[in-house]
Amino acid sequence: MEAHETHETIHEVAHHDHHEEHAHKEGKASRNKKIAVLISVLAALLAIMEAGGKSAQNTSLAANIHANDLWAFYQAKHIRSTMLRTSADALELSVPPSEGVTKKVAEWRATATRYDSEPETGEGRKELAAKAKAEEARRDTALSAYHMFEYGAAALQIAIVLASASVVTGMLVLSFVSGGLGALGIAFGLLGWLAPTLIHL
Repeated sequence: MEAHETHETIHEVAHHDHHEEHAHKEGKASRNKKIAVLISVLAALLAIMEAGGKSAQNTSLAANIHANDLWAFYQAKHIRSTMLRTSADALELSVPPSEGVTKKVAEWRATATRYDSEPETGEGRKELAAKAKAEEARRDTALSAYHMFEYGAAALQIAIVLASASVVTGMLVLSFVSGGLGALGIAFGLLGWLAPTLIHL
């Protein structure tokens, strides 16, 4: 091989290597842009997930407080009802029968019965117990939703870390794992909104 042919060969190889290096850099930059978009989407979903979790947690706390208030009212009605019945029995046993005593005993017994069930006001023990149980169910559903959002947020946070590591290390497999964890996080979020009690973890 002559000197000028050798020179041309070296030039061609160098030129070819330069094109390959340039193409490699462009491919890496394109891949990193896609991963950056993935990270941005995951971060936006994480913010939505955490907002949903906070809302579910607040709903759970409010429902729990309301349920406790209703049960306290229920207990107060129960105590008053018991006191009225006991007082009516004691009055009947302690004094001779008379029209006034009979009237007072009937009045106390009627009030005690009204405390047991009062559909028109919704403040009888029966109605209060039903309302308290409904609030407990709302609390439990919101608490389940909160847990789903927490699991979803955790999956998204790990996905963001792995996607970031993929950019730094150049390991493409990490970005795929990140995408899978992101999908899992979205699934938990959807469960939190649509069917929080479907699965128990």
